[in-house]
Amino acid sequence: MSSDALWNALTGADRSGSFRTSLRCWVEDRWEAATWSEVVADAENMTAGLRRCGVRPGTRVATVLTNGPHAVRGLLGVWLAGGAVASLPVPARGMDGAEYAKQLRTICERLRPEVFLLEERMFGLLDEDLRTKLRARTWESLHGTGRVDASPPGDDDLAFVQYSSGSTSAPKGCMLTPRAIGHQLELITTMLDGRPEGETTVSWLPLSHDMGIFGTLLTPWINDWTLYLSTPERFTFAPRTWFGDMAEFGGTMTAGTNTALHLGSRIGRSTRLASGLDVRACIIGAERVEADTLRRVVDSLGPFGFRPESLMPAYGLAEATLAVTATPVHEAPRHLVVDSIALADGELHEVDPDAESATAVVSAGTPCLGVEVLGAPTDRLGEIGVRSPALAAGYYADPARTAERFTGDTVRTADLGFVRDGHLYPVGRIDDVISVSGRKVYAREIENAVDGLAGVRRGCTTLISADGSGRELTLFVEVKRRLADYRPLAEAVASLAMAKAAVALDECVFLSRNSLPKTPSGKIQRHRCRQMLDAGRFEPLATVRLG
Repeated sequence: MSSDALWNALTGADRSGSFRTSLRCWVEDRWEAATWSEVVADAENMTAGLRRCGVRPGTRVATVLTNGPHAVRGLLGVWLAGGAVASLPVPARGMDGAEYAKQLRTICERLRPEVFLLEERMFGLLDEDLRTKLRARTWESLHGTGRVDASPPGDDDLAFVQYSSGSTSAPKGCMLTPRAIGHQLELITTMLDGRPEGETTVSWLPLSHDMGIFGTLLTPWINDWTLYLSTPERFTFAPRTWFGDMAEFGGTMTAGTNTALHLGSRIGRSTRLASGLDVRACIIGAERVEADTLRRVVDSLGPFGFRPESLMPAYGLAEATLAVTATPVHEAPRHLVVDSIALADGELHEVDPDAESATAVVSAGTPCLGVEVLGAPTDRLGEIGVRSPALAAGYYADPARTAERFTGDTVRTADLGFVRDGHLYPVGRIDDVISVSGRKVYAREIENAVDGLAGVRRGCTTLISADGSGRELTLFVEVKRRLADYRPLAEAVASLAMAKAAVALDECVFLSRNSLPKTPSGKIQRHRCRQMLDAGRFEPLATVRLG
């Protein structure tokens, strides 16, 4: 898709300026509706104000994209005024105001944006000094300021900088052109096999995340699908609203993470959805997908019409704009059961599901339109490489990391996986591998096993080498409720670590809920756990030494 085709699709010029469906945003406690045509008109009517703020071709606009109606309009408004949108991360869980302000300052010193824009309700994130330094304005202040002639970025101009949330390192900004974005939206549309004007998307995913902005905002927009855009805050407060909205509004398309799927699908026996579910595609990505989660979802939502074929495990990364592989539509997910200890050494040995060291690895499907998966072998683990028409142009103002990861038309993902029968099986990050006495230990295998213990909060466990050498292994565990004695649970955790990875833990640190630092999409920031431990910022319920 060329830049002209992309802008025509977003403005409705390719359909004579008329959309048939609408956007509904959750605002405070209600849905606020507008047709896509009204959204476009409002965006055009912001461009004069943006121009007065200095936004023109070749400039960059920093923003924290929240799920509100003004941010949605502002995204298109900046593009029509000629600017590139730089999507900065929202505050990670466990990050205080000073730490977040420092992160924004560091990013903007490299980015040098013309203006910093965010919704009025988020303005308090910036202190007075930072507002002045970054020339901060609210999206609301630009509403109805008038229009200028559209001059959006060309095919290979910078259009979007997607900053990571920093799950494994400091945030880095992937540079995306209109050509890359257009290709991505085409391949997502093809992978979903969506019906023009015939789908209803329901999403709560943050627009600051690539799956939110490209997967559940721009894809429905260019295809003229109805979109119900909820918020991460509403989902966090009431996870059942996800599939409650799907049932109430006839949602056919949605997306989320493995952890969110576990939380959102927990429908009790007394709970009744407004009506049945008719989900054509529920994309699951952003973290490793667990076979047990998929099974529980079908068990819980099956009585309401949810089908195994609705689940679409997928793999992607910001360096490829978003999607790389996906489970074919109308096909149930598949998985392989392998030995977890051998897996840590990069070897694949299929075992009986009842074996003590068994672990299930879920397929993320086959490559999307025009995408090639490179480097992932069929008989062992390897680093996944990607060649894609939607590849980023590198990291903004970071030539060293760009040279390290990007080579020509390919990117090294730093993810490990393997391929079987054309399907990619992602296993995890290279950063998740810890060296212990010369052996590789795959942290996620231990963490996933511990998640299944009674009293442990799912998705709230992380293993670190406390001294960085692998000689001292600490497992952080958030518990559902306080215990009188934590040693029995610590010993159960240690037994699982030995069974799944043949390693001995040195200590377990038990925490109350919401203690571990997480990205907005729910990934634990392992590197920040070590920093917080060193700084004494955790308040453990108990620390149990083992061995």
